[in-house]
Amino acid sequence: MTEKALYISTSPHLVKNISTNKIMFHVVLAMLPLVIFAVYSFGLNAAFVIGMAVISCVLTEHVLCRISRKSTTIGDWSAVITGILLGLVLPPIFPLWMTFVGGVFAIGMGKFLFGGLGYNVFNPALVGRAVLQAAFPVAITTWYSAFQDDRFSTINSSVLAFPFMEPLVDGTSGATPLSAFKFDGVTADTAELALGLISGSAGETSAILILVGGVYLVIRKFMNWQIPVSILATVFVLSGLLYWMDPVKYPSPVFMLFSGGLMLGAVFMATDMVASPITSLGVWLYGFIIGLLVVVIRIWGGLPEGVMYAILLGNAISPHIDRLIRYRVYGTKTQAA
Repeated sequence: MTEKALYISTSPHLVKNISTNKIMFHVVLAMLPLVIFAVYSFGLNAAFVIGMAVISCVLTEHVLCRISRKSTTIGDWSAVITGILLGLVLPPIFPLWMTFVGGVFAIGMGKFLFGGLGYNVFNPALVGRAVLQAAFPVAITTWYSAFQDDRFSTINSSVLAFPFMEPLVDGTSGATPLSAFKFDGVTADTAELALGLISGSAGETSAILILVGGVYLVIRKFMNWQIPVSILATVFVLSGLLYWMDPVKYPSPVFMLFSGGLMLGAVFMATDMVASPITSLGVWLYGFIIGLLVVVIRIWGGLPEGVMYAILLGNAISPHIDRLIRYRVYGTKTQAA
């Protein structure tokens, strides 16, 4: 008689062969169109900046793993994602040595300091950009016009600037739509914003491609769609109310949605699985807080953009949201303590 064994184990009971490596790889695939369009828009400058950001993040993670006598974790694609995101939120003519510094801080301070993948409190790419914003405020707010005629044949001198030397910009610089509105009261054309025919960070220009990548991840069930929807809906409603009150003073809600880094931040950064809440009500509250902060900073703050700070602050309160809104344990009448 054949004996059959009954295996009993505790949760979680996995029913799908989905690994962290696979999820991260699909995130990279979702961002590839953004990288391609960034290179098409800004040429070799964007290619070098994004490439340096990826190299810096991957190299930093490998070195830190070796120093701590751990197996290298660069094969899980998480460092690549951080590098791509960091490169996409930087100006396309940002100096390479500064980009490298940003990658070191993104992985070292934003990820490894907290214990590595799965333990980071903040989105690592935004940590790296925040450090660069504080250390190099002029360089990180120096923009370059897209679709220059020589973008595939020349590299701007600021990209190749020597370490600790002031970068010099060759060619024509251009203000971002948010800067033009903040300081000059001028708004860009909606079609140009949606298609990415504007100046800005390398990957913040094409809202349509960002949404396509987000839809791909939602279909694959690798992204919580509630977070970007909550953020974008909050920004649209609040800015719409302001625009209704005074359309001359305040920008339209469509402009607020498609300009700056809102789309990229809402889709690929605020949705960080580790740094965002896990409860259904919590993610809606999390998205509302980020959207509210974006509107407040953009309209009344001293800076034209507020997505980075809004998401970092959202990351900071995410654990508290989870503690405030808890799932009820099955079989109990009250929430779990």
